[in-house]
Amino acid sequence: MTRSVRRTRTLQLAGAGAAALMALSACSSSSGDDSSSKSKASDSSPSASPKLSGKITVFAAASLKESFTTLGKEFEKAHPGTTVSFNFGGSDTLAASITSGAPADVFAAASPKTMAIVTDKQDTVGTPATFVRNQLEIATLPGNPDKVASLKDLTKSGLKVVLCDKTVPCGAAAQKALDAGKLKLTPASYEQDVKAALTKVELKEADAAVVYKTDVKAAGDKVEGVEFPESANAINDYPIALLKNAGNAAAAKAFIELVQSAEGQKVLSGAGFLKP
Repeated sequence: MTRSVRRTRTLQLAGAGAAALMALSACSSSSGDDSSSKSKASDSSPSASPKLSGKITVFAAASLKESFTTLGKEFEKAHPGTTVSFNFGGSDTLAASITSGAPADVFAAASPKTMAIVTDKQDTVGTPATFVRNQLEIATLPGNPDKVASLKDLTKSGLKVVLCDKTVPCGAAAQKALDAGKLKLTPASYEQDVKAALTKVELKEADAAVVYKTDVKAAGDKVEGVEFPESANAINDYPIALLKNAGNAAAAKAFIELVQSAEGQKVLSGAGFLKP
């Protein structure tokens, strides 16, 4: 073999060796970049955010009992280590408790008027948001033995009817509906919240009550519902807000987000609430 040929082959081998070294170097560099990229991705992953824990206390209108209890269980399941405690009742009573210093993280009222009791005292963070609406319905005894077919029928002599107190959203709405129909009704009793009014019918202590559609639905076959057109004039907006003195603001915000989410709205719609 000639010197010229040997020199050519030597140069070819040297070139191949250099190419191999460059390829190995590129692989090493690529691997390092990938590792760095993975590290950065890991740092920015959702798991890096603070984990929710601890207890939150939610003050909510009595008509929200079934749906909020369901959402509370879903929240605890999605965030192990959290506990959701509820205080259900008349919105006006709950509002008064909050402004008097009762410990709570979230307030969900059955009307803007009762929420205003809290916002006027600057006891909320930000502006309350309407998350659902609710409409009235007449609850009668199963089978509707008194043949109640309208709001006017509740004014019949001898019929024992109960209403929510006028200071409670369901009572204020009922009065608004009666005014729209130019009707006067003297109830057998005024109840402090909508569940108390409904219970009177369930226990057969009253013949009928003006409550929310959601309450009639929740009662199942214990009562029978009768719709009436005047209810369209008395639909209540339900606002929800984070409270200023919340002891667990992070979890409270997350619960409010669940209520407003598609998942939360599905539960509320299933209970009979109207979309905001």
